[in-house]
Amino acid sequence: MSLDNLLASIQDRSAIIGIVGLGYVGLPLMLRYSESGFRVLGIDIDGDKVARLNKGESYIEHIPASAIAEARRRGFEATADFSRGAEADALIICVPTPLNRHREPDLSFVLDTMDALTPHLRRGQIVSLESTTYPGTTDEELRPRIESRGLRVGEDVFLVYSPEREDPANPDFVTKTIPKVCGGATPACLKAGVALYGAAVDRVVEVSSTRAAEMTKLLENIHRAVNIGLVNEMKIIADRMGIDIHEVIRAAATKPFGFVPYYPGPGLGGHCIPIDPFYLTWKAREYGLQTRFIELAGEVNRAMPQWVVGKIAEALNERGRAIRGCRVLVLGIAYKKNVDDMRESPSVELMEQLVRMGAAVEYSDPHVPVFPKMRQHHFDLKSVPLTPESIAGYDLVLLATNHDAFDYGLIASHARLIVDTRGVYLQPAANVVKA
Repeated sequence: MSLDNLLASIQDRSAIIGIVGLGYVGLPLMLRYSESGFRVLGIDIDGDKVARLNKGESYIEHIPASAIAEARRRGFEATADFSRGAEADALIICVPTPLNRHREPDLSFVLDTMDALTPHLRRGQIVSLESTTYPGTTDEELRPRIESRGLRVGEDVFLVYSPEREDPANPDFVTKTIPKVCGGATPACLKAGVALYGAAVDRVVEVSSTRAAEMTKLLENIHRAVNIGLVNEMKIIADRMGIDIHEVIRAAATKPFGFVPYYPGPGLGGHCIPIDPFYLTWKAREYGLQTRFIELAGEVNRAMPQWVVGKIAEALNERGRAIRGCRVLVLGIAYKKNVDDMRESPSVELMEQLVRMGAAVEYSDPHVPVFPKMRQHHFDLKSVPLTPESIAGYDLVLLATNHDAFDYGLIASHARLIVDTRGVYLQPAANVVKA
């Protein structure tokens, strides 16, 4: 299939879209292409996910089963068979890019996925990587694998990088309305990528190369990580001075220019902000550069759970108690409010630190009824329902994630001691400590 034929198949919706990796990025993208009139083939190594999707079920809270069922009626199918990648005209890779235990990039998911797809590539396909990674990954890792098949990038196969920009459970920004950055390995690749994403999203933003697109994603997340690191440091200073940092942020945010509010917390969570900056710091070393500013922000943010535990110890000590032997209820274990996403959640690190110090820890989270299986963490726990009796039974309530579903008035009325890491309680109270 030539480029012209590929573009025509995208335009008339006869192209088959393959989404590889059906998680928080891939699943919304699958739904968007299905809604746009395409037949979508989903590929994932998790057989349980595949089976559930083919039954019309969802495993992500903010994506309703009805949306999956409707996609199935439109022709969506999930499979764990990577050889079926040959059926797709477009292969969009949406797999994790974590850090290893040395805090270095772990591209194993991307490379294993590409290695599984490579034997089944054919002429006329477009391959797009959406996983966040360091500049050069698409050119240095994916392109050689494609060309090892004797396929010419830009003539036989069209290679692009287009970073994901999902914000789970944010009703104001959905896949269709979030502008899509796209860079191609060649001008022909870029043309194919713009056509592919232009068929599903309102606006495609062209950049000059895959490296520029990769760097764009890192800049977006490093911008947030650095500013959150700044406000977390400001929180520590304000706390020592007896100033409420949340009051200060609210006041500063009234300035109509030159200030964007960022909010402190118990640490960074999610798959992007705690991880992505270190992809750039690692790659920068290849060029003899040190990213001191980025790394300093990372140090501040990584230290926040320990600082919160220190505030807990201080608050208990003032009441004649120690962490050891205390019953602690953690409110919210998802990484941000109103989602069930547990990736890199600072709540889990807080739980582990408290357990190591001898506390008996439980949690309440309406979005996570049972503590999920995680690669590095495990608690055999279920969410505790919040009642006056259950709240009063704990020595300390740690507000780690500020879900809207919590009844904060009920909690304040019955908790012996609250450590608030999110600035929910604006007015001073005898049983509330800000952290």
